[in-house]
Amino acid sequence: MRIAVVGSINMDVMASVDQLPSPGETVVARGVQYSPGGKGANQAVAAARSGADVWMIGATGRDPFAQAARDSLASAGVHIGHVADKPGATGMALIEVGADGENHIVLAAGANGLLEPADVARADSILTSCDMLLLQNEVPWAANQEALRIAKAAGARVLYNPAPMRNLTGEALRGVDVLVMNETEAAALIGTVPQGLDGDWSVLDSLAGIGIAIVVVTLGAQGLVCWQRGGLIRLPAFPVRAIDTTAAGDTFIGAFAAAFDERNLVRALRFGAAAAALAVTRPGAQAAVPMYSEIERMLETDGGEFK
Repeated sequence: MRIAVVGSINMDVMASVDQLPSPGETVVARGVQYSPGGKGANQAVAAARSGADVWMIGATGRDPFAQAARDSLASAGVHIGHVADKPGATGMALIEVGADGENHIVLAAGANGLLEPADVARADSILTSCDMLLLQNEVPWAANQEALRIAKAAGARVLYNPAPMRNLTGEALRGVDVLVMNETEAAALIGTVPQGLDGDWSVLDSLAGIGIAIVVVTLGAQGLVCWQRGGLIRLPAFPVRAIDTTAAGDTFIGAFAAAFDERNLVRALRFGAAAAALAVTRPGAQAAVPMYSEIERMLETDGGEFK
């Protein structure tokens, strides 16, 4: 699978706390960790470690974090020849992680906010030869639109992860083949959604009218639901003890994209879910993303060794 990712490249500053703070509350961290992140970069690393040939299209700044962010991508096997150099700071995420693995995240866009359609257009040879394009919402929408235009004209599938959520019309989603989102994002996009794996997810039928073929809603520890024309797939999560959920969604998306096969969608979904389950058992973002061999072993044991 040949994958192009247009998206964010960040340095994550992660503070581990016993309990996430309430508004106005100060809590003392048990420790602080610096870890390369960004939704785009995380998904690129996950796809590469899952066996795909991956190109990253994004931007870093001219600060000490830029080289570390680029090195992390390259060391995972991601091609970084189309990562632009922008003035100012590399993007940053300030992350608080509670003892239960849940988190609060504040983003500073930095160089990500400076990614332009022209930067994307310079990677047209990649976008016209990829099998799948991954998009998110941590770079300007105009950059995403340019990538979508080029890739779709060449026949690539487009997977869109609407995170962080922004107001988009149905027209903006035309051209998207696969939509992957969590419960919060799904509720913001289509209104109230059911709680839990066994709910009535027929509300996802409303997305059929704008041409989206597959919709995945991730439900954290409960699993996921996947709508496609003609049916709904429900998959429970692999049983693991979560210590940090920071990159779970990104890991799922990258691994799912690497394994994507519309003729065997359940296999691709389970592969992504296994990768995400492994990621939440480790701290960090890209540092937590598992390798292909680990994911395969999780699938073979059905998570039994990781309970």
